[in-house]
Amino acid sequence: MDKIRFLGAENEISRVPFGSILKETREKTTVENEDTLLSCAINGIFRNDELFSHFRGSSTIGYIKVKKNDLILSAQNLHLGNANVNLRFEHGIISPAYKVYRITGAEPEYIAQWVKRPAANQFFLAATTEGASQCRKNIDWDALYRQPIVLPSSDEQKKIAKLLMSLDFQIAFEKIEVRKLKDFKSAMLTKMFPKEGKTEPEIRFPGFTDAWEQRKFEEIAVRSSVMSDKKGLPRVEYEDIISGAGRLNKDIKLKESEKVGIVFHKGDVLYGKLRPYLQNWLLASFNGLAVGDFWVLQPQNTDSSFLYRLVQSQQFDEVANQSTGTKMPRADWKLVSKTKFAMPHSVDEQAAIGAYFEHLDTLITLHQRKHEKLIDTKKAFLEKLIGGEK
Repeated sequence: MDKIRFLGAENEISRVPFGSILKETREKTTVENEDTLLSCAINGIFRNDELFSHFRGSSTIGYIKVKKNDLILSAQNLHLGNANVNLRFEHGIISPAYKVYRITGAEPEYIAQWVKRPAANQFFLAATTEGASQCRKNIDWDALYRQPIVLPSSDEQKKIAKLLMSLDFQIAFEKIEVRKLKDFKSAMLTKMFPKEGKTEPEIRFPGFTDAWEQRKFEEIAVRSSVMSDKKGLPRVEYEDIISGAGRLNKDIKLKESEKVGIVFHKGDVLYGKLRPYLQNWLLASFNGLAVGDFWVLQPQNTDSSFLYRLVQSQQFDEVANQSTGTKMPRADWKLVSKTKFAMPHSVDEQAAIGAYFEHLDTLITLHQRKHEKLIDTKKAFLEKLIGGEK
């Protein structure tokens, strides 16, 4: 892959041993709870209480003191990505199971990005020996220190780090937006569908005043059981659906399959009955075959978009998860089909509710895709902007 550089960055890129830019610090605590206890994980550095409910050790005496901009390396699973530069905390302490370094020959923000390159895992793996398991490998520290890395000038390192950190900020922002929208949708599902024992929801659209009615689920939707192996029909399988999102993770029309499945049509709802807590559901926008443990639900005098949101409601979720089986639990159709659910008599109100949640789902999808695109963009920049080891 061709590297790219900033305009004006014409200085020679140096090739130096990894150990030459580091100075290990061994300053340790002498009293209990001397400073904030930190944990180093694959996805960053955290306070210990952000990851664990309690301190799992017996004493913090002898823990290594950490300062801002220090590099922290795991002694056991470094090749899996457990390497971070502490850009978050001014100071703290960490288990002696880690090694801590002052970065002396490079910009800390640049090294923070460098250790998160996909290629960095291979860099660290090259300095490992066999350990107790495939995940736990021993580090040959001398070999690691000898391995070469390439470094642009300090000024170029700062520019690269600034660009990548701005992408990190955007990625974090979109992740928060997705979480907020999902939480809002969950809250609205509880408010726009009646709670147990209630006949009407907490929130209704203006203009709708008729009382909601109780219907058995089998009166709301019927379960299709028509099987087919017809060629040319797209097959939807469990792994094709993004859990909890109700969208496909690939273009299934490109899949080559002759598997037998349940026939579904546009407007039908696919509901994954195996491990219903996985929330594998889909509102079909095309005709196809559902392969595996699905219910294909066909709406009966019910708006299909409303039916799709009904199966996401708290009441339906609770009933579906009263499942049969232990290792492979499945939703019980006999129980679900006879359960009564409150719903508006007016199809227009059903459609309005369905359209409202469709709008929320569209917003969630837009932010989710933007989040994914930013992650892909950063991965590309990591490889193109940050030099390799050769």
